[in-house]
Amino acid sequence: MITVNSLSGGKTSSYIAANYPADYDVFALVRIEHEASKFPDKKIRQEVEDRIQAPFIATAEDDMIIYTMLDLEQYIGRKITWVTGKTFDEIIIRGDKKYLPNVTQRFCTTEMKLNPIFDWWRNNVKEPIETRIGYRANEMKRAKTMLSKINKDGLLEMKAIVGKTKTGTQNKWADIAWQKPVFPLIDANIYKDNVETYWKDKPVRFAYMNNCIGCFHRNEVLLKLMSEKHPSKFEWFIEAESETGHNVRTFKNGVTYNQIKNSLKQVNLFDDDFNECDSGYCGI
Repeated sequence: MITVNSLSGGKTSSYIAANYPADYDVFALVRIEHEASKFPDKKIRQEVEDRIQAPFIATAEDDMIIYTMLDLEQYIGRKITWVTGKTFDEIIIRGDKKYLPNVTQRFCTTEMKLNPIFDWWRNNVKEPIETRIGYRANEMKRAKTMLSKINKDGLLEMKAIVGKTKTGTQNKWADIAWQKPVFPLIDANIYKDNVETYWKDKPVRFAYMNNCIGCFHRNEVLLKLMSEKHPSKFEWFIEAESETGHNVRTFKNGVTYNQIKNSLKQVNLFDDDFNECDSGYCGI
């Protein structure tokens, strides 16, 4: 079975890429159409566009993730395949309304991470793959949740368009079995400290935290810190919470990102106050 390393840009999935060579290493880039957050290096921005074959203005994640993937490719000595789907702006605007993802409707993960990888697989591989997932030894619960979704053949399925109805007016959908998830770090009893120790003094740069700057899985105090560390990107999330009719769309229940940005002014927040458990995750 063809093997694929699913890369997020974090230390854990990068550890898998470095220690468990696969047939393919695949990274899904999250894009936003926000000029104020434009990636500052024009040359690197062009290189990203060449890799994804799509316009690249900015990412909703820390800009460092771009350098992480370029560094990692040099370090492991294998090509990393970059994929991308719709921009974050495109997936939240439907007609004249905005629909924001939240903890109960995490369509951002599907649209910007899973679908682009699936589309790449469908166009290039076309047979079931073994996908290495970066869950560590203390993340058995996450692994069990993923394994609870496999079919009788041990494969995860993706609902996708497979054609048109006889009239040609509607899409035909089907569940396509495409990947077998495996968890090499759980099998090898690898914990966070093992990963951190490995990357010391290695020539790969990493962000303070991965995932989108305004990820709704993050607690409000951490989001406040993100608003200070990445004010332009956080502003994109504030702008996304626009008023439609009498409803204000929000990423988190009961609070807007503008309120988070303007809260806790009397509190000094430091990087060491948080760890990746506070960060949230895309769930892939």
